Amino acid sequence: MEKDIEFADDATSFAQTQQFQDIKNAAHEHLLTRIEELGAEFGRWSRQAIQQFVDLEMDGFVRLRRIPLNEREVRLVAEALTKELAGFGPIEDLLADPAVEDILINGFDDVYVSRHGMLAKIPVRFADNAHLLRIVRRILAPVGRRLDESNPMVDARLPDGGRLNVVIEPLSLDGPVVSIRKFRRDPLRPDDLLANGTFSQEICTLLDAAVAARCNVLVSGGTSSGKTSLLNALAFFIPEHERVVTIEDTAELSLNHPHVVRLESRPGGFDGAGVVSIRDLLRNTLRMRPDRIIVGEVRGGEVLEMLQAMNTGHDGSMGTVHASSARECLYRLEMLAGFAGFQGTESSLRRQIANAIDFIVQIGRLSNGRRRILSVTEVTGLSDNIVATQELYRYEPVLLEGGEEQDNWVSLGIHPSSPKLAKYRQALGGDMREREVFNNDFGIGFGRPRGGFNV
Repeated sequence: MEKDIEFADDATSFAQTQQFQDIKNAAHEHLLTRIEELGAEFGRWSRQAIQQFVDLEMDGFVRLRRIPLNEREVRLVAEALTKELAGFGPIEDLLADPAVEDILINGFDDVYVSRHGMLAKIPVRFADNAHLLRIVRRILAPVGRRLDESNPMVDARLPDGGRLNVVIEPLSLDGPVVSIRKFRRDPLRPDDLLANGTFSQEICTLLDAAVAARCNVLVSGGTSSGKTSLLNALAFFIPEHERVVTIEDTAELSLNHPHVVRLESRPGGFDGAGVVSIRDLLRNTLRMRPDRIIVGEVRGGEVLEMLQAMNTGHDGSMGTVHASSARECLYRLEMLAGFAGFQGTESSLRRQIANAIDFIVQIGRLSNGRRRILSVTEVTGLSDNIVATQELYRYEPVLLEGGEEQDNWVSLGIHPSSPKLAKYRQALGGDMREREVFNNDFGIGFGRPRGGFNV
C-alpha cells in the first residue's frame, strides 16, 4: 500500500517537471507527423484505437531517441498524449470529476479548482499559452463560437451543460483567462438541499406552498452562491400539467419537469447583426402560451418585460438576480429598469415591482464554502412610496462550545400575507403538531407527488 502511494507521488511530481513537458511536446510533434501520413483515416478512429496508436508510437519514440524513462513514466506521457489527441488535455480529468464545480485558469501555468465552494490551486499546467488556446478552441468547436483578436471574449454553453468564459489578449494581460462552470447532470432535488443543510424543513414547506400557489419568486445572491441550483430545486414543486418556458443568456437551468421549453439568447455576428437578447425572447414568450416563465438571470432591460409578464397573468414565474440582500435586490430591479429606459415615474415603477414580486429568497456562500439560504422575504406592497417587505426567516448560526457553527434559521413569527397563500397561512404558521397534520393532509414531504397543493 505504501509503495502504491509512493509511486503515485512520484508520478505526480514527474508530471509537473519541465522534463515531462519537453518529452511530451517532442512526442506530440512526432505523433502529428505520423497523423499527417495517416490522413483522414485518423479522424475515424475511436478513443481506444487512438490510445493503442499512442502507446505503440511512444515505445518506438523512446527507443529511437534513447530517452531515459522507465515504463511508468512512458505510460504517464502516453496517457497525457491520448488526452491531448482525443480529449481536452490537462483538464480532461477535472472536467470528468463530479466534485469539481469550477475550473479557473489564469494563464497556462496557474490553475485553480473549486470543490464544495472552496478554491484551491492545483499542480496542473499547460505547455504554454498556445497550448491552452488550442484546447480552448477544441472545447469551443462544437458550439461554433469564434475566439480571436477581433472577438477576444467568449461566453458559451458546453455540450454537457456547463458554461465556458474565455478572455484573451489584448483584454487579458497575463495570457488567456478561462473560467469553466460545471453543472450536475442530475439537478439537486429539494430533499438533497435539505440534507445538505441549504435550508430548514420549515423553509422548504413555505417554498413548496409558494411555488404551488403560483407566487412570483426571485432568488437573489452573489456569484457561485447556488442560485441556479436552488431554482432547479424549486422547479420540482411545479405541477406537471403546466407549461414552463425558461429564458437564459447561456443555458444553465436543467429543470426536472415534463413540459419545459428552453430558450437561449444569441450574440451578434462579426458585424453585430443577428443579436437576439433576453428581452426579445421574453416578448416572444408571451405569445407561446406559458403557464410560468423562468428567467435564468435578470441583469438588463428584460426586467421590464419580466415585471409586465408577472403583472399580466403569468403568476408563478421565477428568476435570479445578483444582489447582496433582499432590499438590494429591489434597488437593483429599479436601477435595471431605469437603464432600460423606463418612461414612468418612480412611484409607478415601484408599484409594478410591489405587485409583481411575492417572495425574495436570498442565498449566499459562507466562508467555509457552504451554500445557505440567508433569508426569505415577502414583498407586501407599497407604503409611503417605498416597496414594503417583511422578513419571514433569517439565517442566524449558533456558535457551539468548540467554536463550530451550527446551522440555525430563525422564524420571525410573521405569517405570509399574500392572498395566494390564504389557504395555507394558518398551517404554515402553526405549531409542530398542526404542521404534521397539514403535511399529511396535503402531501408535503420527500415522498409527495409533484404539485401536491391544489390551488
